[in-house]
Parts: sequence; C-alpha cells; structure tokens
Amino acid sequence: MSHLSTSERDRYAGITEEITRIPLHYPARLGWWICFGFALLLLLLFFVSVTVLFRYGVGVWGNNIPVNWGLAIANYIWFLGIGHAGTLISAMLLLVGAHWRNSLNRFAEAMTLFAVVCAGLYPILHLGRPWLFYWMAPYPNTMTVWPQFKSPLTWDFFAVLTYLTVSVLFWYIGIVPDLAAVRDRAKRRGAQIFYGLAALGWRGSARHWARWRQSYRLTAAIAVPLVVSVHSEISLLFAAGPIPGWDSTVFPPYFVLGAAFSGFAVVAMIAVVLRHALGLGDLVTPRHLDLLGKFLLATGLMTGYGYFAEVFTALYAGGIYEKGTLLDRLSGQYAWSYWGAAFANFVPLQLLWWRRVRRNPVLLFLIGLSVSIGMWFERYMLLVTALYRDYLVSSWGEYHASFWEWALYTGMLGVFLVPFLLFVRFLPVISAFEVKEALFTEEHHA
Repeated sequence: MSHLSTSERDRYAGITEEITRIPLHYPARLGWWICFGFALLLLLLFFVSVTVLFRYGVGVWGNNIPVNWGLAIANYIWFLGIGHAGTLISAMLLLVGAHWRNSLNRFAEAMTLFAVVCAGLYPILHLGRPWLFYWMAPYPNTMTVWPQFKSPLTWDFFAVLTYLTVSVLFWYIGIVPDLAAVRDRAKRRGAQIFYGLAALGWRGSARHWARWRQSYRLTAAIAVPLVVSVHSEISLLFAAGPIPGWDSTVFPPYFVLGAAFSGFAVVAMIAVVLRHALGLGDLVTPRHLDLLGKFLLATGLMTGYGYFAEVFTALYAGGIYEKGTLLDRLSGQYAWSYWGAAFANFVPLQLLWWRRVRRNPVLLFLIGLSVSIGMWFERYMLLVTALYRDYLVSSWGEYHASFWEWALYTGMLGVFLVPFLLFVRFLPVISAFEVKEALFTEEHHA
C-alpha cells in the first residue's frame, strides 16, 4: 500500500484506532458491568445445578422411559447449531473471497467457541459419571479397554472435540495481528505485557504475513467440512434409530441447514447489539445487516423445505406409525412445540423479503430472537414427540422437564455470556486489518 495518499493512510489508521480503542478505552463500561453481573448470576445458577446433579445423579432430571432423551440433548443440539454460523461466515466466506464478512467474522467466531463449549458440556453432564468422560477417548489405559465406538457418546466426543479444537485455532490465528495492534497502542505496562504475550511476537513482517495467510486459509479449509460433518453426525444418531419421526434420510441436510439458520439468527442479534453499544455503525453497516437478513431468509426457507419433506414423507409412505407420530406432532400433547416452531421460525421471517426490514436493526433483532426461540422449540419437538409414544401402547409415557433441568439450561446461558462479555471487553471484536483490506480492495479494484 506504499502508493496510498496521506488522506487514505489516515483513514486506514482511523479504522485501526476505532477498533483498538474498544479494549483499551471501553466506551460502555456501565452497561458492560450490568450485563456481566447478570451473566455471573446465571453462571452461579449453573454451578448450583451441576452440584445438585453430581450429588444426586441424573435422576434429578425428568428423563425416564420412554423419553430418556430430554432437555439436555435438545439444548446440546441447539447450542451446537448456534455455533455453526460463526464458522460458515468466517471460514467459508474467507475461502470464496467475500470481503463483507470482515466486519462480522471475529465476534461470530467467538460466539462459535463459547456455544460449542456449552454444547460439549451437556453430553459430559449427561453421562451419569461425568468425571470419567475421558474413557470415551482411545488412550493407553492399564485396563486395555477401548472406547465403545458404536456408542453415540463416543461420536459426540470426537465430533465436538475436533470442532472445538479447529475453531479455537482458526479464531486465535485470525486475531493475532489485531492483538499486536492493541499491544502497540497500549499505555499501561500490564496491558502491554498481556497483549504482547497474546500476540506471540508479531511484528508484521512480510514473512509473518505470508505464514499467517497460509495457516489461516488452511485452517479455514479444514473448518468448513467440519460444520457439515458435526451436525450430520448428530442427525445420523436420529436417522439410524428405528423410531417413527426420526428414521428419515432428510435429517442430515435438515440438521445442517437448521443449524446455520439458528446460528445466523444469533449472529444478527449480536451484530445489532454490539453495533449500538459500541458505536460501530461505520463498520457494521446497514449493508451487513441486509446481507445477514438475506442469509437468514435463505436458510429459513431451506429449513422450511425440511418441515415439508417430513410431512410429505410420512403421508406418502403411508406407514401407520409415521402418520401417528405426525398426528401427535400436529395435535398431540406436545403440539405446542410443533406449532411454536412453525410460527416463530417462519411467520416473522417473511418480513425479511422487504429490504427496509432487513436494514432495520430493531426488527432484525426481533426476528433473530424469534428464530432462536423457534429453533429451540423444534429441537424439543423432534426429541419428545418421537419418543413419548412408541410402537406399543404399553410403553407410552410423558415427559416433563424438572426444575433442575430448567435451572441448568438457564445457568448454561451464563456459561456462554460470561466469556463472551470478557471477549467484548478485552479483545478486538472486529478484525481491523481485514476491514482495511476489504476497503482497499473495494476502492482500488472495483
């Protein structure tokens, strides 16, 4: 960029200043402390719930025969789905050269990390003896016992651990140049040491940038197929089971698109909140909100096709048990979850056909919130309505989540919010150098 004019250099430097001032001179301290205090209360509730769980066992939950998968697994799928949009926005759009991602990718990746951590905790807590979770790994133990590779828990272990490891690497590699920028502008000695250690000695040399680009794109190329494989693995656990309502080939794409749908909804909500709270209107522009709205609408319509395919398959195949499950979903005891999902996911979504709505932060936030709630309804509906009425009338039963299941879910929101708020407070929430690169490309190669 040696041929840049002085005004252009000042403008690019201004972008770095605007982003690096957030961790160094946080502009919304009071609001941050209020949110952080609330998140800490939720985290406390999580620890209380886990203590009760460890003390009395999973019997404190409402799981029983026939519904032995309840709120814990529904929440596991919900959190994992939320995390997928971060990787899709960041890794996939990086590989296809969509520079508009640069204002969204950093906090979307952070959202992925913390959502995957929340998801990964559920199978461990669901084990019954969670302190022995490492038995699912093929480590060289003295009993010469190998993991049960036919167990879904082992699949979950490898899928979540691989996805979390690659997501951490991708996020950390991407943030290193911005950590160095914060380090160079920090005045306090403590901040200089903290950001200096985190930046791993980054000096911005040509060799640093060359190695950085190689590793960043390579990690992105690994991360993209993981998005598909992780949620396909979860859907396979359902599709391979001889349970009416689950045994369907549409589940893998249905789950992956549903995950992207819920994830884009949460990214849109976070983008709106950060844009308003941190004064980032110049960086997260109405165009970004417009594109998020379009992605939300597209993935929502694809998920809607999955709903249609489920109904069509049940009616066309004509199996009495499939039709019975469909009837239960439409009018049974848990029909509220089916109609809640159908309404919250698709009725407000139709507003996104209008450009004015997509660019309106308040409306986009409310639609994203509606989709997040609707996708939780969908996960609950898929689990419970398929299990509570089996082939035999003698095995029919009901499921009601217990107080401690709800407490754990509410507390898990604290597990997500506390580290995310620390990220917003102490790290650059937007990629400064990538925003400048996008601006340069847009202005000089248009």
